[in-house]
Formats: sequence, structure tokens, C-alpha cells
Amino acid sequence: MKQKEVRFVFDMYDSINALDKADANLLKQARLNTASAYAPYSQFQVGAAALLANGEVVNGSNQENASTPVGLCAERVLLSAISSLFPDTAIQTMAISFNNLKGASDHPISPCGICRQTILEYQIRLKHPIRLILSGMEGAVYVVPDAALLLPMSFTGNDMK
Repeated sequence: MKQKEVRFVFDMYDSINALDKADANLLKQARLNTASAYAPYSQFQVGAAALLANGEVVNGSNQENASTPVGLCAERVLLSAISSLFPDTAIQTMAISFNNLKGASDHPISPCGICRQTILEYQIRLKHPIRLILSGMEGAVYVVPDAALLLPMSFTGNDMK
């Protein structure tokens, strides 16, 4: 038997104030985008913003539905918008934030499993890693250099060949 280990390194900042200007601006936009979330059931508003390789910034927020689980996470709303508006443009960096109307919003969150898969496939399709900035409305900020790190041992189209 052999044993293998999977681990990754990410950067952790005490607050948005420790980020460089471009990253701080993108995270501010993600935080603003929480206000456009439609989250009447969970009261958990998620906002996302992406800086594209062409310099454009695209925004998204979660959209719930009474017929759970047919709502859409902010990350997938964002990726759908990018695919429609700029179909062949790589994402440089994606910032994700949340505003929990029923509790604290003071720590980073990470994309759910469906979003991790969707982000991974997007970066595989465009052959470009997507950097992630993860945070709440305040507090610590995580910067993950490649979204693929969040989904080790992933299932991709190559597995079906």
C-alpha cells in the first residue's frame, strides 16, 4: 500500500486593508454585490465579482427560489454572465463575499461543491487558473492561487475519455 497526501497553501490577510489596491477593489465590489442577492429564505446573501483578462469586471449574486434547491449560487450566476458576455475570455481573479443577515459575516467562506466543480471546468475550458479572493463583509481574507486547489481528485471530462 502507498499513502498519498494532498495539501495546498493559500495567503491569509487580516483584513481587506492588507490587500493590494486591485484585489481590495474587486473584493469591495463582491461585498457590494451581496445587496443584489435574492435570498428571502436563507437570508444569506452572497456576492461575487470577477476581473477578466480583458480588464472587464463582471458581477453576480445568489438567487434563491422557494422550490429549493433550484436557486443559483453567486459563483454560477457570475460564470453564466461571463460565458454570455465574454465567452472566450479567461477569468484572472474572482472575489466572493457574503452577508449573513441572521448572523456574523466576519470570516471567509468557500464555494460549495457544485460551484467548485463549475469554476474548475471553466478554468479547464479556457486553460487559465482562476485566482480566488474569499472573505465576509469584514475580517480575514483568503487568497487561493488556483481554484483547482479547492477540488482535489476532481472528476473532469478527461475521466470520460
